[in-house]
Amino acid sequence: MRWLGRYRPAVILTAPNFCALLVAGAGIMLIASGATPSDPERFAWLVRNVPVLLVEVSGFVSSLLGVVLVMIAFGLSRRLGTAWAASMALLPLTAVLALTKGFNWEESVVLVMVTAALAPLRPAFPRSARLSRMEVTPGWLISALAAVAGAAIAGWWSFQNLDQASGTVLAALGDPDRAIRNWAGAAVALLAIGAWRLLATPATPPIVGEADPDFQRVRAILDEAEVSEPASNLALLGDKHFLFSYTGRSFLMFGVRGRSWIALGGPVGSRAERLDLMWRFRELADAHAARPAFYAIGPDDLPEIVEIGFSIQKIGETATVPLADFSLEGSRRGNVRRSWRKAGEGGARFEVVAPGGCATLGSELRRVSDEWLARHAGGEKSFSLGRFDEAYVRQFPVALVRVGGRLMAFATLWTTAAKSCFSIDLMRYGEGAANNVMDFLFVELLRWGASEGYGAFDFGMAPLAGLEDRPLAPLMSRVGNLLFERGEEIYNFQGVRRYKDKYDPLWQPRYVAAPNKWLIPLLMADVGLLTSGGVGGLGRRPRKATAAPAPMERPLQGVPAAVPPPR
Repeated sequence: MRWLGRYRPAVILTAPNFCALLVAGAGIMLIASGATPSDPERFAWLVRNVPVLLVEVSGFVSSLLGVVLVMIAFGLSRRLGTAWAASMALLPLTAVLALTKGFNWEESVVLVMVTAALAPLRPAFPRSARLSRMEVTPGWLISALAAVAGAAIAGWWSFQNLDQASGTVLAALGDPDRAIRNWAGAAVALLAIGAWRLLATPATPPIVGEADPDFQRVRAILDEAEVSEPASNLALLGDKHFLFSYTGRSFLMFGVRGRSWIALGGPVGSRAERLDLMWRFRELADAHAARPAFYAIGPDDLPEIVEIGFSIQKIGETATVPLADFSLEGSRRGNVRRSWRKAGEGGARFEVVAPGGCATLGSELRRVSDEWLARHAGGEKSFSLGRFDEAYVRQFPVALVRVGGRLMAFATLWTTAAKSCFSIDLMRYGEGAANNVMDFLFVELLRWGASEGYGAFDFGMAPLAGLEDRPLAPLMSRVGNLLFERGEEIYNFQGVRRYKDKYDPLWQPRYVAAPNKWLIPLLMADVGLLTSGGVGGLGRRPRKATAAPAPMERPLQGVPAAVPPPR
């Protein structure tokens, strides 16, 4: 027993693939057995002593269960507890059917041995995802198709090469027709599983929204968070899943697309609970056979990310302007100073409306938002970007710019409980806005933030900025640098960086993290689809084309090329 305990971790680690091979082999054996000739003597004895209907049904069901076992083997390789339970239920049944379909006692012995091998290995299958949500890979389906096709070829060859006496006996007992029916049943079952695979989605936890009591917990945590960023306010968008700490003082928000579970930023709330929440997120995703990832995390998150064993890839740099020393003086800010002054002389006026105070401005804000959307591709966003929803907008302060009493631009503000930093979410301007309206808005926001006691203003991320193009740099960094240098037709990468650089910000890296480096491109594609609302959102074009009014025709917050630009 001491020896068994010593090697138990290794057994648990290798058991899923070992069991998957055994069960897949058992399934292929049943498919091949149903499509090939039976032993003439055994079969003749069985037909004399057992009702023919039982023989017919046993062979057909055995072939169907063979296909099912091949599919369940995939679940075993993914460590699904339900796959283990299903195997333990089906293998003894198929052992009995092997006797009633042709008295194939050798098959029964093999199936009983496979059952015995699986029985003590339940701890190797900790995942709780349902079989009905199992996402079978195309490669596994192709392998199953090859097994069914191979069984058909083996059956055809076997019947063609039977000696005349055996063939006459089996033909008289209807065995060739029975084999064809069994094989056809297996083929139809595989086709049905393939069609189901196209429609099935993995299990996911529920979304927390306005109608969910936990949404009040999210608001309460944001109001008192020791650790948070301006973008943590995206938790209030109503499209996220949440994992709460055991104390209820912290949460981690994430989006789900297919098998990808993508956390937006790090945990929010108590600093002491960050590592535990990250571990629990990875373990929860693992239990649901999902791919976990962290998107848009900063340098402060890296110790915990390394601790949980994730690979890291830089995706850009975020610009932060300290407000204590901000000034419009100096030659580097000459253009900004002139734009701000000219807008003020032209009648631009700035104000910030408190959360909930913009309820009476709904029609004006909607007009500006609709005019902005008409000029920009992609429509409203989600997940990593806010959208114009009046219930969502009312939860934040809103900065307004009016010219002659008419609302020309607005920005919703993300604040933090510790006042370490603030940023903007939606930033939209209407038709007829002057070219300098955005510079006027940002300068006034910086001055407002300083007067309110905020430490810094977050300009958001410049996508792909700061990635190295060196021979020994990671491949994704070199590809990202190439896109940054040559991809202006895709996205104004360098223009975004230059615009933010006018304010002399501090640049800090942003990262994406995943269990394996090769998963990161897939996960970034899922981030783009989550943000844009699917493939249709990525391809949506503006309703009309007019010239942009300002150097900030590109939005503030940036994301990698696969992700639509934030606003």
